[in-house]
Amino acid sequence: MGSADSKLNFRKAVIQLTTKTQPVEATDDAFWDQFWADTATSVQDVFALVPAAEIRAVREESPSNLATLCYKAVEKLVQGAESGCHSEKEKQVVLNCSRLLTRVLPYIFEDPDWRGFFWSTVPGAGRGGGEEEDENARPLAESLLLAIADLLFCPDFTVQSHRRSTVDSAEDVHSLDSCEYIWEAGVGFAHSPQPNYVHDMNRMELLKLLLTCFSEAMYLPPAPEGGSTNPWVQFFCSTENRHALPLFTSLLNTVCAYDPVGYGIPYNHLLFSDYREPLVEEAAQVLIVTLDHDSTTNTSPTVDGTTTGTAMDDADPPGPENLFVNYLSRIHREEDFQFILKGIARLLSNPLLQTYLPNSTKKIQFHQELLVLFWKLCDFNKKFLFFVLKSSDVLDILVPILYFLNDARADQSRVGLMHIGVFILLLLSGERNFGVRLNKPYSVRVPMDIPVFTGTHADLLIVVFHKIITSGHQRLQPLFDCLLTIVVNVSPYLKSLSMVTANKLLHLLEAFSTTWFLFSAAQNHHLVFFLLEVFNNIIQYQFDGNSNLVYAIIRKRSVFHQLANLPTDLPAIHKALQRRRRTPEPLSRTGSQEGASMEGSRPAAPAEPGTLKTSLVATPGIDKLTEKSQVSEDGTLRSLEPEPQQSLAEGSPAKGESSQAWREQRRLSSSSASGQWSPTPDWVLSWKSKLPLQTIMRLLQVLVPQVEKICIDKGLTDESEILRFLQHGTLVGLLPVPHPILIRKYQANSGTAMWFRTYMWGVIYLRNVDPPIWYDTDVKLFEIQRV
Repeated sequence: MGSADSKLNFRKAVIQLTTKTQPVEATDDAFWDQFWADTATSVQDVFALVPAAEIRAVREESPSNLATLCYKAVEKLVQGAESGCHSEKEKQVVLNCSRLLTRVLPYIFEDPDWRGFFWSTVPGAGRGGGEEEDENARPLAESLLLAIADLLFCPDFTVQSHRRSTVDSAEDVHSLDSCEYIWEAGVGFAHSPQPNYVHDMNRMELLKLLLTCFSEAMYLPPAPEGGSTNPWVQFFCSTENRHALPLFTSLLNTVCAYDPVGYGIPYNHLLFSDYREPLVEEAAQVLIVTLDHDSTTNTSPTVDGTTTGTAMDDADPPGPENLFVNYLSRIHREEDFQFILKGIARLLSNPLLQTYLPNSTKKIQFHQELLVLFWKLCDFNKKFLFFVLKSSDVLDILVPILYFLNDARADQSRVGLMHIGVFILLLLSGERNFGVRLNKPYSVRVPMDIPVFTGTHADLLIVVFHKIITSGHQRLQPLFDCLLTIVVNVSPYLKSLSMVTANKLLHLLEAFSTTWFLFSAAQNHHLVFFLLEVFNNIIQYQFDGNSNLVYAIIRKRSVFHQLANLPTDLPAIHKALQRRRRTPEPLSRTGSQEGASMEGSRPAAPAEPGTLKTSLVATPGIDKLTEKSQVSEDGTLRSLEPEPQQSLAEGSPAKGESSQAWREQRRLSSSSASGQWSPTPDWVLSWKSKLPLQTIMRLLQVLVPQVEKICIDKGLTDESEILRFLQHGTLVGLLPVPHPILIRKYQANSGTAMWFRTYMWGVIYLRNVDPPIWYDTDVKLFEIQRV
């Protein structure tokens, strides 16, 4: 039968279904088989031939027929899984049913009255219609999920058969050990099966259905405390699923082994269409959804396990119920970490390769899913995090993230990407090794729209952050705290900043310490505290190599004197705020020698008008997001959280005021944009007295006269002579006693767990356009907006 006939017959069946007012019996196979038995329709056909309005009409007007359709389709998948799908016809039925369910499920989820449907047992669902055996009393959702899992390891359908002869010696589905059929070599599996286009496509269709099952989460509004486990994910990742381990491994290895260059040969992708990419994308999406687990509510996955002979660490405690999270947290072999890290770094760098060898590789689009995966790995597996930071391989993750941050800074539709990039860097910056790694010289010249500089990866990080703060869009302002916290965390370890970078840091201080900026919102002064902390850390711990920064501080000394003499009287406060109404731009570019951008770079562009984006929940403030720790002499960290007195003395912004007052201020300052909150002299004094200016003032007191003397003596206007003097200078014994290093480490909290859930599903919603699985359904987790 031709494909046109096939489509026509399918469409006729759909019309019959929507026009029948009477319930159709489940036993009427002649009617139900029209939907899957004799047709060969692609998933795109199914979406075109089953319009949304008709699914909703059946749901409202003849609900029992919709229920029977779902039940019969699931039954067909269960039968396929039982029999092992040997004939072409059986394979076609399985694919047709999974496409149909992918189409219909979102409309079941969007209606609260239907939400329990898949979790109920269907009356009379016993195979013979007679006495029900226990096995048949499973909720429909469980039967569906177990069938999908079985079908993903079905010889000659989704995996290579291991049998040589085809003479009816089909492998028994029930005795099959799916660990021998893992899809790709990598973690816990050494054998790389022959690529097979048909198997890849079949896996992809089943993963699409699986993702659709999991997407019920999109139809529930964001829960304030990030709780609510997804029942579909919970069951699929439980011990009920005997394929949990091989499937987790298959998904992870498929993603991490993928090489979009086309078997390593540039431009190869132009000759061969790459059928692997859609599977890899689907695998990445399914993987991050199964790992959506709020670690704050559960026992945290184990960190220190004993090494055993398996890929997973068998040490107690057993860790979370979700086996995917459990397995992820227990990977521990160096070669497995290497494989994962290299794979993710290779894929994240792919869009950068595009820029200096255009079209040499296929440009992948799933970097946001990869960033979520990398985040989950670091968050759930501390050994992986330490492995990442052990060598300079971490820079292969850092550079792409900075590239994405810089590229997306002007684009309103990519706020989520900006946040996840910054969150990852915040997590990494809590570890001393990250700061140390940043001292490696930066030589890779990825064309980026930033000033040209010669220096280290630390310079790259700070120059990009400066660019985000001074030329990103307004919605990024909540990230400024985070960006500067990262710089504070790494600052004690930065051996030598370039002159370009030193000037950028002082430009930020200038911009943030203008009186109108300081007085226009309750939290703005925190940014000044962060920058002063950066300067203090570098002066106290890395003075020797940082003559560029010391020189920049001397040149801009007036900024520090202005801060020390900040006016606190009411008239001065009002005058400063008047000035603000005339200059709406929060940060000017003036005073920052922009310099030419790198050759071959394109300016960061705003979103095209009409671009779709999904809304995100607010992220917690930096005080909720991080926990303060003090670095002891021996390099170990001591948490400072329980002692409010200690942090008061430190004069740090996040804990500068008592929590109560701080919350009150936050409430007042954010209560309205028109500025109901107004600064008072008491408020200014409360933090002005804590500005940590002593170290810098002492430095200026000692060095400024010496530098002025050199200039007068030698009639100098030349920087290099002064820099040479500063390089050999020393402040030993002249500065105040070094303060202890404070690190603000990321801490898991339900606020970020909820943020990740909305971000991840928003990405998945927008990326699945062919077919548009969720488009135009009533999702509740986020809003769809147009830029």
